[in-house]
Amino acid sequence: MDKVMKLASQRAVVIFSVSSCCMCHTTIRLFCELGVNASVHQLDEDPKGREMEKALVKLLGSSPAVPTVFIGGKLIGSTDKIMSLHLGGDLVPILKNAGALWV
Repeated sequence: MDKVMKLASQRAVVIFSVSSCCMCHTTIRLFCELGVNASVHQLDEDPKGREMEKALVKLLGSSPAVPTVFIGGKLIGSTDKIMSLHLGGDLVPILKNAGALWV
C-alpha cells in the first residue's frame, strides 16, 4: 500500500494499468488526448505489480484493480468514474486544479 500511495503522489496524474487491458488503454488514451502527461505504471511489468494490484483492490473495494487513476494524489477511481467525470464536464477542471493541464 505504501508503494502505491508514494507513486500516486509523485505526479499530477498517475494511472495503474495492465498492458493487455483494453479499458486501461482507453483510459490512458483519453488522458493523452486531453494533453495530460500521466505517469503510467504497468503492473504486469513491475516485479511488485501483484502486491500493488492487491493494494489497489483494497483501496477500490472491488476487483478488477485496473485501471486505477489518481489525480493530485487522490484516488479518483476506474474507467467508469473517469468517463463519468469526463462526460459530465468535470474532469478537465479537476485536472486543472491538480496542475495537470494549463489550458
